[in-house]
Amino acid sequence: MRSFLTLSTPRRLLGALALAGVASALLLPAAAGADTWPGKPIKVVVNFPAGGAADQIARAVTVPLQAALGQPVVVENRGGAGGNIGGEAVAKSPADGYTLLMSSGGMVSVNPHLYPKMPFDPVKDLVPVAAAARVLVFLEVRPTLPVNNIEEFLKYLKANPGKLSFGTPGNGSSPHLAAEMLKTQADVFAVHVPYRGAAPAMQDLLGGQVDFMFDPGIGLQHVKAGKLKLLAVGSSKRSPLFPDVPTLDEVGLKGFDADTWFGFYAPAGTPAEVVTRLNREINKVLATPAVQERINALGGIPAPMSPADFGARASIDSKRFGALIKARNIQGD
Repeated sequence: MRSFLTLSTPRRLLGALALAGVASALLLPAAAGADTWPGKPIKVVVNFPAGGAADQIARAVTVPLQAALGQPVVVENRGGAGGNIGGEAVAKSPADGYTLLMSSGGMVSVNPHLYPKMPFDPVKDLVPVAAAARVLVFLEVRPTLPVNNIEEFLKYLKANPGKLSFGTPGNGSSPHLAAEMLKTQADVFAVHVPYRGAAPAMQDLLGGQVDFMFDPGIGLQHVKAGKLKLLAVGSSKRSPLFPDVPTLDEVGLKGFDADTWFGFYAPAGTPAEVVTRLNREINKVLATPAVQERINALGGIPAPMSPADFGARASIDSKRFGALIKARNIQGD
């Protein structure tokens, strides 16, 4: 059988066929890589210190996730600059699905308002993969503070301007923004003490070095042990864990909602099929009783959703928190 290519075949056609062959050869490795993913361990960068809500949620999810993917999933903490250090590391990593970020939604929705010269653009340089949890904040005070409910606390704050202090995981963190909402809506003043993470802030609240804190859930075990007083929830709804504890909206701070969504991101350009697979597997993990129990213990609520819905949530939060940041003139560390 004779080949269809002959000496009379036009040179242009020969050139086009040659280029098509080269293009096909270049596309094969990429397609094969996506088809065989994951073929090696996956790293999840948590952009906050160990012990905080982001770290605990990441570790709760990654253990069953590695079983589902058939590869080790290793957590690495890279805190600092309100999450920007870990966020930048992931944003500038290869977009191959082997480096992920676990972060509070604040790095995407809040940090651009705090840091006018960020070393990366979290909206353009990262893609949402999967939400993990809606994280509530709980207003807790040291046990020796002479108040027993939220009404007494607000009156005490009002009567003692500048005499109380509150700890946060850092400038612009969701607990910090919650406290600034409180100060604005209740017309009170307290001293802000920023820490490098929620865990050290909680330790100082337990030790009495600060008077109160909006806790992202890591201190609820101490509330149950009687080491802290839980006065209110900074959410639009009461917590299922503490149905008798009122929201701040209920006691007069109308519209008070400091909830944030924690979840996973990947470098922009990560293959869509890898993002889809990760989203599907993480959502399955979030549906398991063991992971739901771990997240609920933090006072959070598992929040499976699509990448598009997760991204839309960050956009909504950017508008509402951005207005607060501008009004209170809050700046990054």
